[in-house]
Amino acid sequence: MTLFIRVRLINTKNDKNELFAMKNFLIPPVSSSIEDDLQQKIDTKTKPPGSLGRLEKLAMQAGRIQNSLTPELNSPTILVFAGDHGITEEGVSPYPQEVTAEMVLNFLNGGAAINVFCRQNNLSLHVVDAGVKGELPEHPELISAKIGEGTKNFNKEPAMSTEECKRAIETGAELCRTIPETDCNVIGFGEMGIGNTSSAAALMQRYTGLPLEDCVGKGTGLDNSGLAMKEDVIRKALEKHAEIKDPLEVLATFGGFEIAMMVGAMLESAVMKRILLIDGFIATAAFLAASKIVPGIQQYAVFTHQSDEQGHAEMLKFLQAEPLISLGMRLGEGTGAAVAFPILQSAVAFLNQMASFESAGVSDRTDGK
Repeated sequence: MTLFIRVRLINTKNDKNELFAMKNFLIPPVSSSIEDDLQQKIDTKTKPPGSLGRLEKLAMQAGRIQNSLTPELNSPTILVFAGDHGITEEGVSPYPQEVTAEMVLNFLNGGAAINVFCRQNNLSLHVVDAGVKGELPEHPELISAKIGEGTKNFNKEPAMSTEECKRAIETGAELCRTIPETDCNVIGFGEMGIGNTSSAAALMQRYTGLPLEDCVGKGTGLDNSGLAMKEDVIRKALEKHAEIKDPLEVLATFGGFEIAMMVGAMLESAVMKRILLIDGFIATAAFLAASKIVPGIQQYAVFTHQSDEQGHAEMLKFLQAEPLISLGMRLGEGTGAAVAFPILQSAVAFLNQMASFESAGVSDRTDGK
């Protein structure tokens, strides 16, 4: 159980203004020196070369991240970041904004899908109030790190100021330094926020340059007319902020507090050389933002599933990422990461526990083909 925590944000002063100093994220490259030894260990298991498919690639990735021939998955953790969005004023979601806070309470009471899958797979779960509108009651598993009472309506003005965005990023980084168990080396990211598919779609379009119709989906269940209206709202917002190109400014203009906080959490987790479990559309949009702000993060990422939300498949293609599973899920909350985690466990288990041809006394191939 994590105690109720209010994260203390630290400002630094300069000669002109009191501004937030964002951490400089220095992401180390994964090990290349161990790659040949890992490949030899994988290839000499009692199986035809390559016959375990993606599991072999996952084992290689885990070993390179940890620079180990015997990687481990310690204290696996899911962080769910929640925040409200001013863009809901435009009617882009069929659900009222109050659902964000109500679902956070559901998480805390253990009744959501993410709770079920975390219990099933022995994953620790922490819920972060990044910017939910209104006050949430204190709870042993709630981390209060509120940047504001939801973002502004980005159809009228930037969702947040640059300083707020930087503060959210650094808060996410601080959480990853302090909240999970100290030996945690695999961490997943989920979210909750009515309206956040609109933020994610706008971020996707601006970062990738793909047609907007490829980026906007039905979210929590819009009908066709609602989808057309949502696309129109986002198109007008993108036109209004057409001059915004800098990756951080893009995130501040169209993002949510929970998305920006995920960005910081992902970046700091990569600095700490953790395996990153990236969930669906919203989490991947946060990852896309993180990769634009600090290149080099992708080597630590495992894209756990392909969401059924319109846009996610194209975003994964843009990132040249291959998801582990595709089950037609589009819930968010980190559920894809939680459901796919046992696949990563299998990859590490075969690498560590499966016999080699030599140890098992089994004859290896002799034809060299």
